[in-house]
Amino acid sequence: MVSVPLKAGFDLACGGRWTSLAGGGREWLWSRPAAGRASVAPGSEFVDAGGLEECVPTVRGLPDHGDAWSRPWQGSPASSAVSCDDFELVREVTHDDGQVSATYRMSADPGYTFVWAAHALLDLSQDARVVAPEATPVRVFPEAAPLLRQAWPYGAAFLEGAWPEPLGLPLDRLGPDDGTAVGAVLRCGDVRVADGPDVLRMRVEAPDSVPVSTALWRNLGGFPAHAPYRSVGVEPMLGAVFDLADAGPGDAAVVPPSGELTWRLVLAAERMD
Repeated sequence: MVSVPLKAGFDLACGGRWTSLAGGGREWLWSRPAAGRASVAPGSEFVDAGGLEECVPTVRGLPDHGDAWSRPWQGSPASSAVSCDDFELVREVTHDDGQVSATYRMSADPGYTFVWAAHALLDLSQDARVVAPEATPVRVFPEAAPLLRQAWPYGAAFLEGAWPEPLGLPLDRLGPDDGTAVGAVLRCGDVRVADGPDVLRMRVEAPDSVPVSTALWRNLGGFPAHAPYRSVGVEPMLGAVFDLADAGPGDAAVVPPSGELTWRLVLAAERMD
């Protein structure tokens, strides 16, 4: 394998969205036309344009996909910030040795609880696969219920299994469109996405007290019901649930007494030589 230098692009006016993650002639981020994306306001229903959205303080629930994606960010691609009602988020982006690193700083009242996800929708073939350590704990969410061999317990926010086939549901390979859409959270913060000769590594680093995970959204033409399309999200995150309202002890990040929490996202690519 040889390293492939990556370069990131951003649209600060549209929620600080990552519009490109490219290297070696390949664009990793998937995108789609999305009427109305440029005119959203805080509290709007999510408009899916692809790319990578900063979802905080929740992904599902309210506000839909969080409160930062729907607000303009200030600054430059290298150093930008967004101010929301309960917090400020600063993002510093560097390109070092071919890697793209984004360092985040959340400023809020001590004890403020949140989930953050780098909601990356990737442009992948049907043969792509997600690589994570064998037996990594995985949380599977209710939309997977029709695909399981067991009944979904009434009122359960999620069920737990082990990678790569939690509860008998193979999630590591994408495959052709089959009309399903499944969300899962892998309890590890370092995964790889392999597609042909190319590999993208996605890693999130945070203090030991902060839960790190990787969300997987495997939509193979099953969502939304009225106009389904294919989209695959591999999303480094802080927390272990999509919806902050479902967070139990240890399932979300908490701002420490200093009033600031810092973490880092690292993206790197390789190609078979």
